[in-house]
Amino acid sequence: MSDDLTDPVAMHCKYWCASYDGTLMPLMIALHRVYAAKTARSSAIFARHGLCPGEFDVLASLRRSPPPHELTPSDVQRSVIITSGGLTKILRQLEVRGLVTRSTNPADRRIKPIRLSPSALPMLEQTMQELIADSGAWIKELLSDTEINQVTTLLSKLLNPPPADA
Repeated sequence: MSDDLTDPVAMHCKYWCASYDGTLMPLMIALHRVYAAKTARSSAIFARHGLCPGEFDVLASLRRSPPPHELTPSDVQRSVIITSGGLTKILRQLEVRGLVTRSTNPADRRIKPIRLSPSALPMLEQTMQELIADSGAWIKELLSDTEINQVTTLLSKLLNPPPADA
């Protein structure tokens, strides 16, 4: 096996020279690896609480809404990255486990709002505290506050580009 298998930048340069960008490729690989590392850390915390990442995202979106922490399925779908079919499956699983409740809107019986159940709140709060503590410890072990602010500013530029006509 080749030694360069551990270095995707070197492999890309060696085998895909025409598309290699010495500035962008290392950044793209670093972003991907940071995302994978963060996902693995978060998934371990979710698993300790009996959740998968999609379930946590749905519960967290409900928790972010004002009391009684209720949203329509359309509102939830807009706040998470999941298909409508995937959301339906997750909602069924959460409802069976008593973490959410569904009701019918009297004005429009087609709408079935989703509400965070009282029993879900302590588990969700504990999960969020663990996520924040874990992320904070991991990042602050490796980056200074100044570096954290710099990375945040730079990534925000990628997420919020100026309008095309600016």
